[in-house]
Amino acid sequence: MNKGKLLTLEGIDGSGKSSHVAWIADFLRSREKAVLSTREPGGTKLGEWLREQLLTLPMHPETELLLMFAARKEHIAEVILPALERGEWVICDRFSDASHAYQGGGKGLNHRRLVELELWVHGDESSQPCEPDLTLLFDVPCEVARERIALAGRHLDRFEQEDAQFHDRVRHAYLERARKFPERFRILDGQKTLEAIREEIAALLTEAGA
Repeated sequence: MNKGKLLTLEGIDGSGKSSHVAWIADFLRSREKAVLSTREPGGTKLGEWLREQLLTLPMHPETELLLMFAARKEHIAEVILPALERGEWVICDRFSDASHAYQGGGKGLNHRRLVELELWVHGDESSQPCEPDLTLLFDVPCEVARERIALAGRHLDRFEQEDAQFHDRVRHAYLERARKFPERFRILDGQKTLEAIREEIAALLTEAGA
């Protein structure tokens, strides 16, 4: 059996990425692919509990980072790697790039520590590292994202409540990640129409082997 593929969706809050998860799953199933949709933080019983704490409780930025990667380790071991071994396509709403963007870019944490945690949690030299095969980065200006969040009229989580400068730093960090890893990142203009974005996603998924 061929190993599956890991597809990650990234972007600042309000970029619209999560609205495409179900559509991508349906597209892949139409191509006769087995699909698993999941999210971070979350994806496991422990991960979902940690998600609730991370999105609501104030905490030291380094505590936040460690909890993110603790949830991610459980997620990789319990959900992602087994699905990939079964030959499934895993769609993950956020992954380690989000930690580089939010805790690294947004909170200004040491890049070296992020890299060390990523190497440890994703897998060491004795195993095949768990890395995305394709990362879709939904990019929109921060003011557009903030307007979308405001129009949604829902309770904002701890990250969504951060100021405009924080979200500018997060967006910049995401774009820097895309420049650093062009072989797996594809940047999508989140201001295009839904139809245009999905047409582009379909082409990228086909190129990736769907």
